[in-house]
Amino acid sequence: MLSHKTYQTLTVDITDKVAHIVLNRPNELNSMNVDFWHEFPSVIHDINNQSAARAIVISSTGKHFCAGMDLGVFTATGADNTIELGRKHDHLRRLVLKLQDCFTVLETARMPVLMAIHGGCIGGALDMISAADCRYCTHDAFFSIEETKLGMTADVGTLQRLPKLISMGLVKELAFTGRRMTAAEAKDSGLVNQVYPDHETMLAAVFDIAKEIAARSPLAVTGCKEMINYARDHSVADSLQYMSVWQSGMFQPQNDMMEVFNAKAQNRAPEFEELTPIDPVKIF
Repeated sequence: MLSHKTYQTLTVDITDKVAHIVLNRPNELNSMNVDFWHEFPSVIHDINNQSAARAIVISSTGKHFCAGMDLGVFTATGADNTIELGRKHDHLRRLVLKLQDCFTVLETARMPVLMAIHGGCIGGALDMISAADCRYCTHDAFFSIEETKLGMTADVGTLQRLPKLISMGLVKELAFTGRRMTAAEAKDSGLVNQVYPDHETMLAAVFDIAKEIAARSPLAVTGCKEMINYARDHSVADSLQYMSVWQSGMFQPQNDMMEVFNAKAQNRAPEFEELTPIDPVKIF
């Protein structure tokens, strides 16, 4: 079970149906080492599969939210110069796809994911937060597509997701130059929902939002996430068609909606069933 696991790069706490994942390598600026790339998607999968929470908050420790990819990852890929060149490049392509999947889990998780960002959000960290549902930051936060400074192209999701969040021209400027985008600019551009004066104030506010989400029907909330993400990648006509199919199967007014009405009549908070846990191995 999730509560019995220990991690090298992060901590996990679940309280009042809200999961809090904390990147916890402050002395290394929470850079994403090999352990991170195994642990992070595993935690998200566990929370999702176990229906362990109704919302996920991801924050960090130390001076910066995350300094991106740990340089040790580049030397740990096990490249073998004796491998035929075509097969070597195919191996690299599959490695990139695997790294991309580590952040795609934030989109495929059934519950909303909220990012609470302070200090630097650099390189791979921007890939990660771009896959979340909502982003919040402190006034000292900054965002940087760092890869061009290293002589490479960002490849784990920033260039694909960021244009869906802010203007294409701004994405290109940030990618071409590698410059830092301030918290104020991130707010003005729509990357973050709100800017807070300090880390403590931000976390309190983000947890209030997460608790409000957790008080809603988890089936209704996951439906919203599914529909919004689908609409982002499809035409209006296709999205409306998918909405009709989704609603015909998921809308059960005698359950969650009736619970809302009954709770209001009885002057109490509604109580909803959790989403059905997913067993990734057992099919029947």
